[in-house]
Amino acid sequence: MTLQEEPPVVPTHLGFIVDGNRRWAQSHGLPAYEGHLAGYNALWDVVLAAIDAGVRYVSLYTFSTENWKRAESEVNNLMKLMMRLFKTDLGRLIDEDIRLVVLGSREGLPAGMSEAIDKSMIATAHCRRGTVAVCFNYGGQQEIVQAVRDIMDEKHDSTEVTAELIEQHLYSSDVPEVDIIVRTSGEMRLSNFMLWRSAYSELMFMDKYWPDMTKSDVTAILDEYTKRKRRFGG
Repeated sequence: MTLQEEPPVVPTHLGFIVDGNRRWAQSHGLPAYEGHLAGYNALWDVVLAAIDAGVRYVSLYTFSTENWKRAESEVNNLMKLMMRLFKTDLGRLIDEDIRLVVLGSREGLPAGMSEAIDKSMIATAHCRRGTVAVCFNYGGQQEIVQAVRDIMDEKHDSTEVTAELIEQHLYSSDVPEVDIIVRTSGEMRLSNFMLWRSAYSELMFMDKYWPDMTKSDVTAILDEYTKRKRRFGG
């Protein structure tokens, strides 16, 4: 009698720290924009592969609050790529029945971008197959600070402040904790990504640059997650 293999454990929320676009471009003798464009194209393959495999939430760290320090031309090109997601390519998400939520501050965004974000989230609100959470102009510490400010504005007594209350005031609070966070490019740090939701996240670091990510990498990530034993401190 052969033992039945246990079905693979699929994470509910898979988070990606999208890293290495500029170094990929440099390694190919290309300008930084070409690296970001290649990275943008890779996003689609990775997201669709994850959701096809049963992942319900895929979060993408695309632009941090610290990224404004980069060269103006690079920032402008990144803004154009993000607008492409929020407007031109939005129909692709709708066709795939994928909801879009955007986590981050609206402060400092180019004219019209905040409106485009709102419209894109409204346009995909009915989608049910999965959710893509784009962390854009995002910082994990800032997210917690904003949650605390909102709680204070609501005049809560200090005894009412709980972890649950803070969670209710995070950006897009329906997005759950991250089961596994994957960072590309060989760097091994969270860089202010999902600090509240990553309290018990599994971590995985890959030596390849983000534009080189493929569907087979998603399979490898999910296989690795199945092997992990999550104890949550127990």
